Amino acid sequence: MSAKIRKLIVQVEETRLENGQPVMPPTRRALAMAVIENPFAGRYVADLDALIQIGEELGGLLGERCVQALGIEPGQAQSYGKAAIVGEAGELEHAAAILHPKLGAPLRRAVEKGAALVPSSKKMGGMGTGIDVPLGHKDAAFVRSHFDAMEARVSDAPRANEIVVAVVVTDSGRPLPRVGGLQAHEAEGKDGLR
Repeated sequence: MSAKIRKLIVQVEETRLENGQPVMPPTRRALAMAVIENPFAGRYVADLDALIQIGEELGGLLGERCVQALGIEPGQAQSYGKAAIVGEAGELEHAAAILHPKLGAPLRRAVEKGAALVPSSKKMGGMGTGIDVPLGHKDAAFVRSHFDAMEARVSDAPRANEIVVAVVVTDSGRPLPRVGGLQAHEAEGKDGLR
């Protein structure tokens, strides 16, 4: 089953100044969201394979849209994250089916490699509900400068029978990071941790 997409939203946030200090180069985060029909809204279904397949489709689509919006090569992506908001006629497990079994592999292809787990969050909510998409370095989870989040929100979604699926990709860590730990240039990306 393919995703029935009502809306695609892509935005880029660029931070050039933080607390009066210039951020050079600017930090950039791209958010891509799909508002999709929930094929299981209003009823209990034991087999969630259709949503798992939709997750696989959206992982590639949204990841590629983020990379394109940043205007970078896939290998230049530094961190990523994913999230979903399920409308009231669905259930939290619908978000889990989209996000967890298969969304990660095509997202990793879109950003080249991605040895680390893709941070995620999920919730239920009505139209205009926001969700923080957690971020972490794509190859080394211990890179503290990339622990971050970006809010995702669509003013008219999710409707009761919809799911908002969001992916964020960055070309950098937080603006002016200075809390120590493993640095991005030191990451090996072999085990997803360091």
